[in-house]
Amino acid sequence: MPPARQSAARQSEPPPTRTRATTLRQRLSELRGPSVAPHPLDARALAALAANPGCKRRALLDGAGVDKGVLATALGSPAPFGQSQFAFMRGNAFEAKVKADGGAELLRLLYERLGGSFAPGPDVATPDLSAAGPEGRAARTALALREATAAGGWALLDHPMLALEVAGSPAYLEPDAVVVHPDGRWTVVEIKSFPMIDASADASKVGAAARQAAVYVLALERVAAVTEGAHVAQRVLLVCPKDFSNLPTASVVDVRKQRAVTRRQLTRLTRIEDIAAELPEGTTFDPACSSEELDAAVAAVPPAYAPECLAACELAFHCRAKSRAEGAVEALGRGVRGELGGLTTVAGVLAAAAGKEGDPADPTVAALRRAAALRAEALRAPPSCGPGRGKPPPSRAPGPRKGRPRVADHHPGPAGGRRHRPRPAARHRPPPPSHRPAAGAGAADHRR
Repeated sequence: MPPARQSAARQSEPPPTRTRATTLRQRLSELRGPSVAPHPLDARALAALAANPGCKRRALLDGAGVDKGVLATALGSPAPFGQSQFAFMRGNAFEAKVKADGGAELLRLLYERLGGSFAPGPDVATPDLSAAGPEGRAARTALALREATAAGGWALLDHPMLALEVAGSPAYLEPDAVVVHPDGRWTVVEIKSFPMIDASADASKVGAAARQAAVYVLALERVAAVTEGAHVAQRVLLVCPKDFSNLPTASVVDVRKQRAVTRRQLTRLTRIEDIAAELPEGTTFDPACSSEELDAAVAAVPPAYAPECLAACELAFHCRAKSRAEGAVEALGRGVRGELGGLTTVAGVLAAAAGKEGDPADPTVAALRRAAALRAEALRAPPSCGPGRGKPPPSRAPGPRKGRPRVADHHPGPAGGRRHRPRPAARHRPPPPSHRPAAGAGAADHRR
């Protein structure tokens, strides 16, 4: 091809799109807002993200570091839930008490519950984990874990920083503590402020703590994979207040099931770059934009709403309002959505039940029509008799009493029947001498 034609062909080719020219990090910064700092993810957010792996909206917002609470407020659907300042203060005070004196009480509880080759002494290593930024702290934590494992002694890491890749983006996690055993075992310590009464706590709260600890275990396994002689324990130590006091007590929680479920669900999450590539050009979630622009940007990412999202996602109330406005069956719950099959709207379900739409050979449509017929039959039934409804029940003629008859009420009559004999009147008995009235008016009153 001549040079002139080659230059003309190059000029006629479409320029590369902005998504291909920029890196993923730059693209996520554009989605978040150029002047907005990324909102960090914690273990609770990751546990909620893993509980709904099909939600592309939450995966993209969490991966881009968008503050969903601020976004929900800008959209006019703020989340009316959160932890109180009193709960924060109580939890921080209890955690400080558990970790006082170099974590002596914490290590004592851990040695009592999990054991070890020898008891921890006063020479327990507590390395300094301070560094610049979350990436620096994560690197410093990994180095401290390798050094403590190579030393072969007890070590307590207070609030280490761990990194875990979630939906193609790194998430930085901060557990309460990680203990390194002399045999190279790493144990996650989770400190909670809810009480443990008679060696048992609220099952829902323990389950939530176990899911959070499972996320920490997954993050630690990445560091243990490149550390010689290290392995992460599948049992974590849960420290709570004992009974109604502020004294710490501990229990061992097996998180193998929660770890397997969380790992499988995090692996199934759609990658962020695939979601971002489907967005229109110029999409941003910057809180400085107008509510109409933010509404259009959020609507460009498909959600997977379920009523369970109300307890875990700040944007759930906005998604619920949109789902109800569209008449989507997802607002009724995952179970109902799974039973309805190809019917995706409430109007379509009602039309199928009324016989206006749907294939009669479809089992779902047949079940809906059968349920509608049973409901119509129940509504046509006559109302049951009761107070104010229909005729009163017929009265029953009085019959003979059941049980043993009273002798004083039945006596044989002159004709062989029975007649009622009245009881004799009570005879007047004079009062005892000590209570007899005196003669005169008092005696007259007594005779009356």
